[in-house]
Amino acid sequence: MSSRREFITLLGGAAAAWPLAAGAQQGARMRRVGVLMNRAADDPEGQTRLAAFLQGLQEAGWTVGGNARIDVRWGAGDAGRHRTFARELIALAPDVILAGGSLAVAALQQATRTLSIVFATVSDPVGAGFVDSLARPGGNTTGFMNFEYNLSGKWLELLKQIAPGVKRVAVLRNAANAAGIGQFAAIQGAASSLGLEVSPVNVRDANEIERAVAAFAGSVNGGLVATPSGMTVHHDLIIALAARHKLPAVYGTRSSVAAGGLISYGPDFTDQFRRAATYVDRILKGEKAADMPVQAPTKYELVINLKTAKALGIEMPASVLARADEVIE
Repeated sequence: MSSRREFITLLGGAAAAWPLAAGAQQGARMRRVGVLMNRAADDPEGQTRLAAFLQGLQEAGWTVGGNARIDVRWGAGDAGRHRTFARELIALAPDVILAGGSLAVAALQQATRTLSIVFATVSDPVGAGFVDSLARPGGNTTGFMNFEYNLSGKWLELLKQIAPGVKRVAVLRNAANAAGIGQFAAIQGAASSLGLEVSPVNVRDANEIERAVAAFAGSVNGGLVATPSGMTVHHDLIIALAARHKLPAVYGTRSSVAAGGLISYGPDFTDQFRRAATYVDRILKGEKAADMPVQAPTKYELVINLKTAKALGIEMPASVLARADEVIE
């Protein structure tokens, strides 16, 4: 078992055990924390991120069932579900809400301008209108951003490096998500200088994705960019389709490569949820979201799956391998 897998297993065990600590701090006032996640409840990556957040709370002195109650809802990448669950959580009158992803922040801000919101894995929160500025967010919202949209062009550059013959690129994105729109615009901006033609594939349902990818793969010299907004629900399907149609694909998260994807470049998303717990802790202790700066990622990861590369007949360039933070064989 890898050290990362051992860590996740430990998180899972700890998360299961925390409710048993109920009553550990009977004298303390129970504080309530809402959580709105952008993934489905049975999504392993979503569970890993939630476990990291809960571990961060525990390290800050909050015991689930003791001095803190956590109410979790799963939006599964659907804007309507996010709006419904945002209203549900706000009706519970929490002290602070953790928002995983742009759809969650948008839904929560529509429903409240007073309850404190801490976000993780949000692209360009200033451009999306979630905060006034990174240094001084203003309002009731702050948190941890993924990257600004211009980083999305790097996925296209990476695809061209590992598969120089690619001429056409399908970009899988969630068009209901501000991040999905912004990332595609940035990718479009980078396409002409790389001599690539890009087209969006919206990820509303599984049948639509299958049809669109199959139609795209019918012509030669194609590749995929699977943006994080497009991977929140149909994660396994998209990886399987890339393999079935022999399409080189670049992803934004390590978890996609661990699940069989070819290559990813992006921040450590799990770490963002662990760090978000520190902001939730500070708000529970009296600080205001408006005064807490939005934090940028401290590290980006390049992860390569050599087994997938071999199956696709791709010889990974030495220059790319040399930059990799992790190689899965």
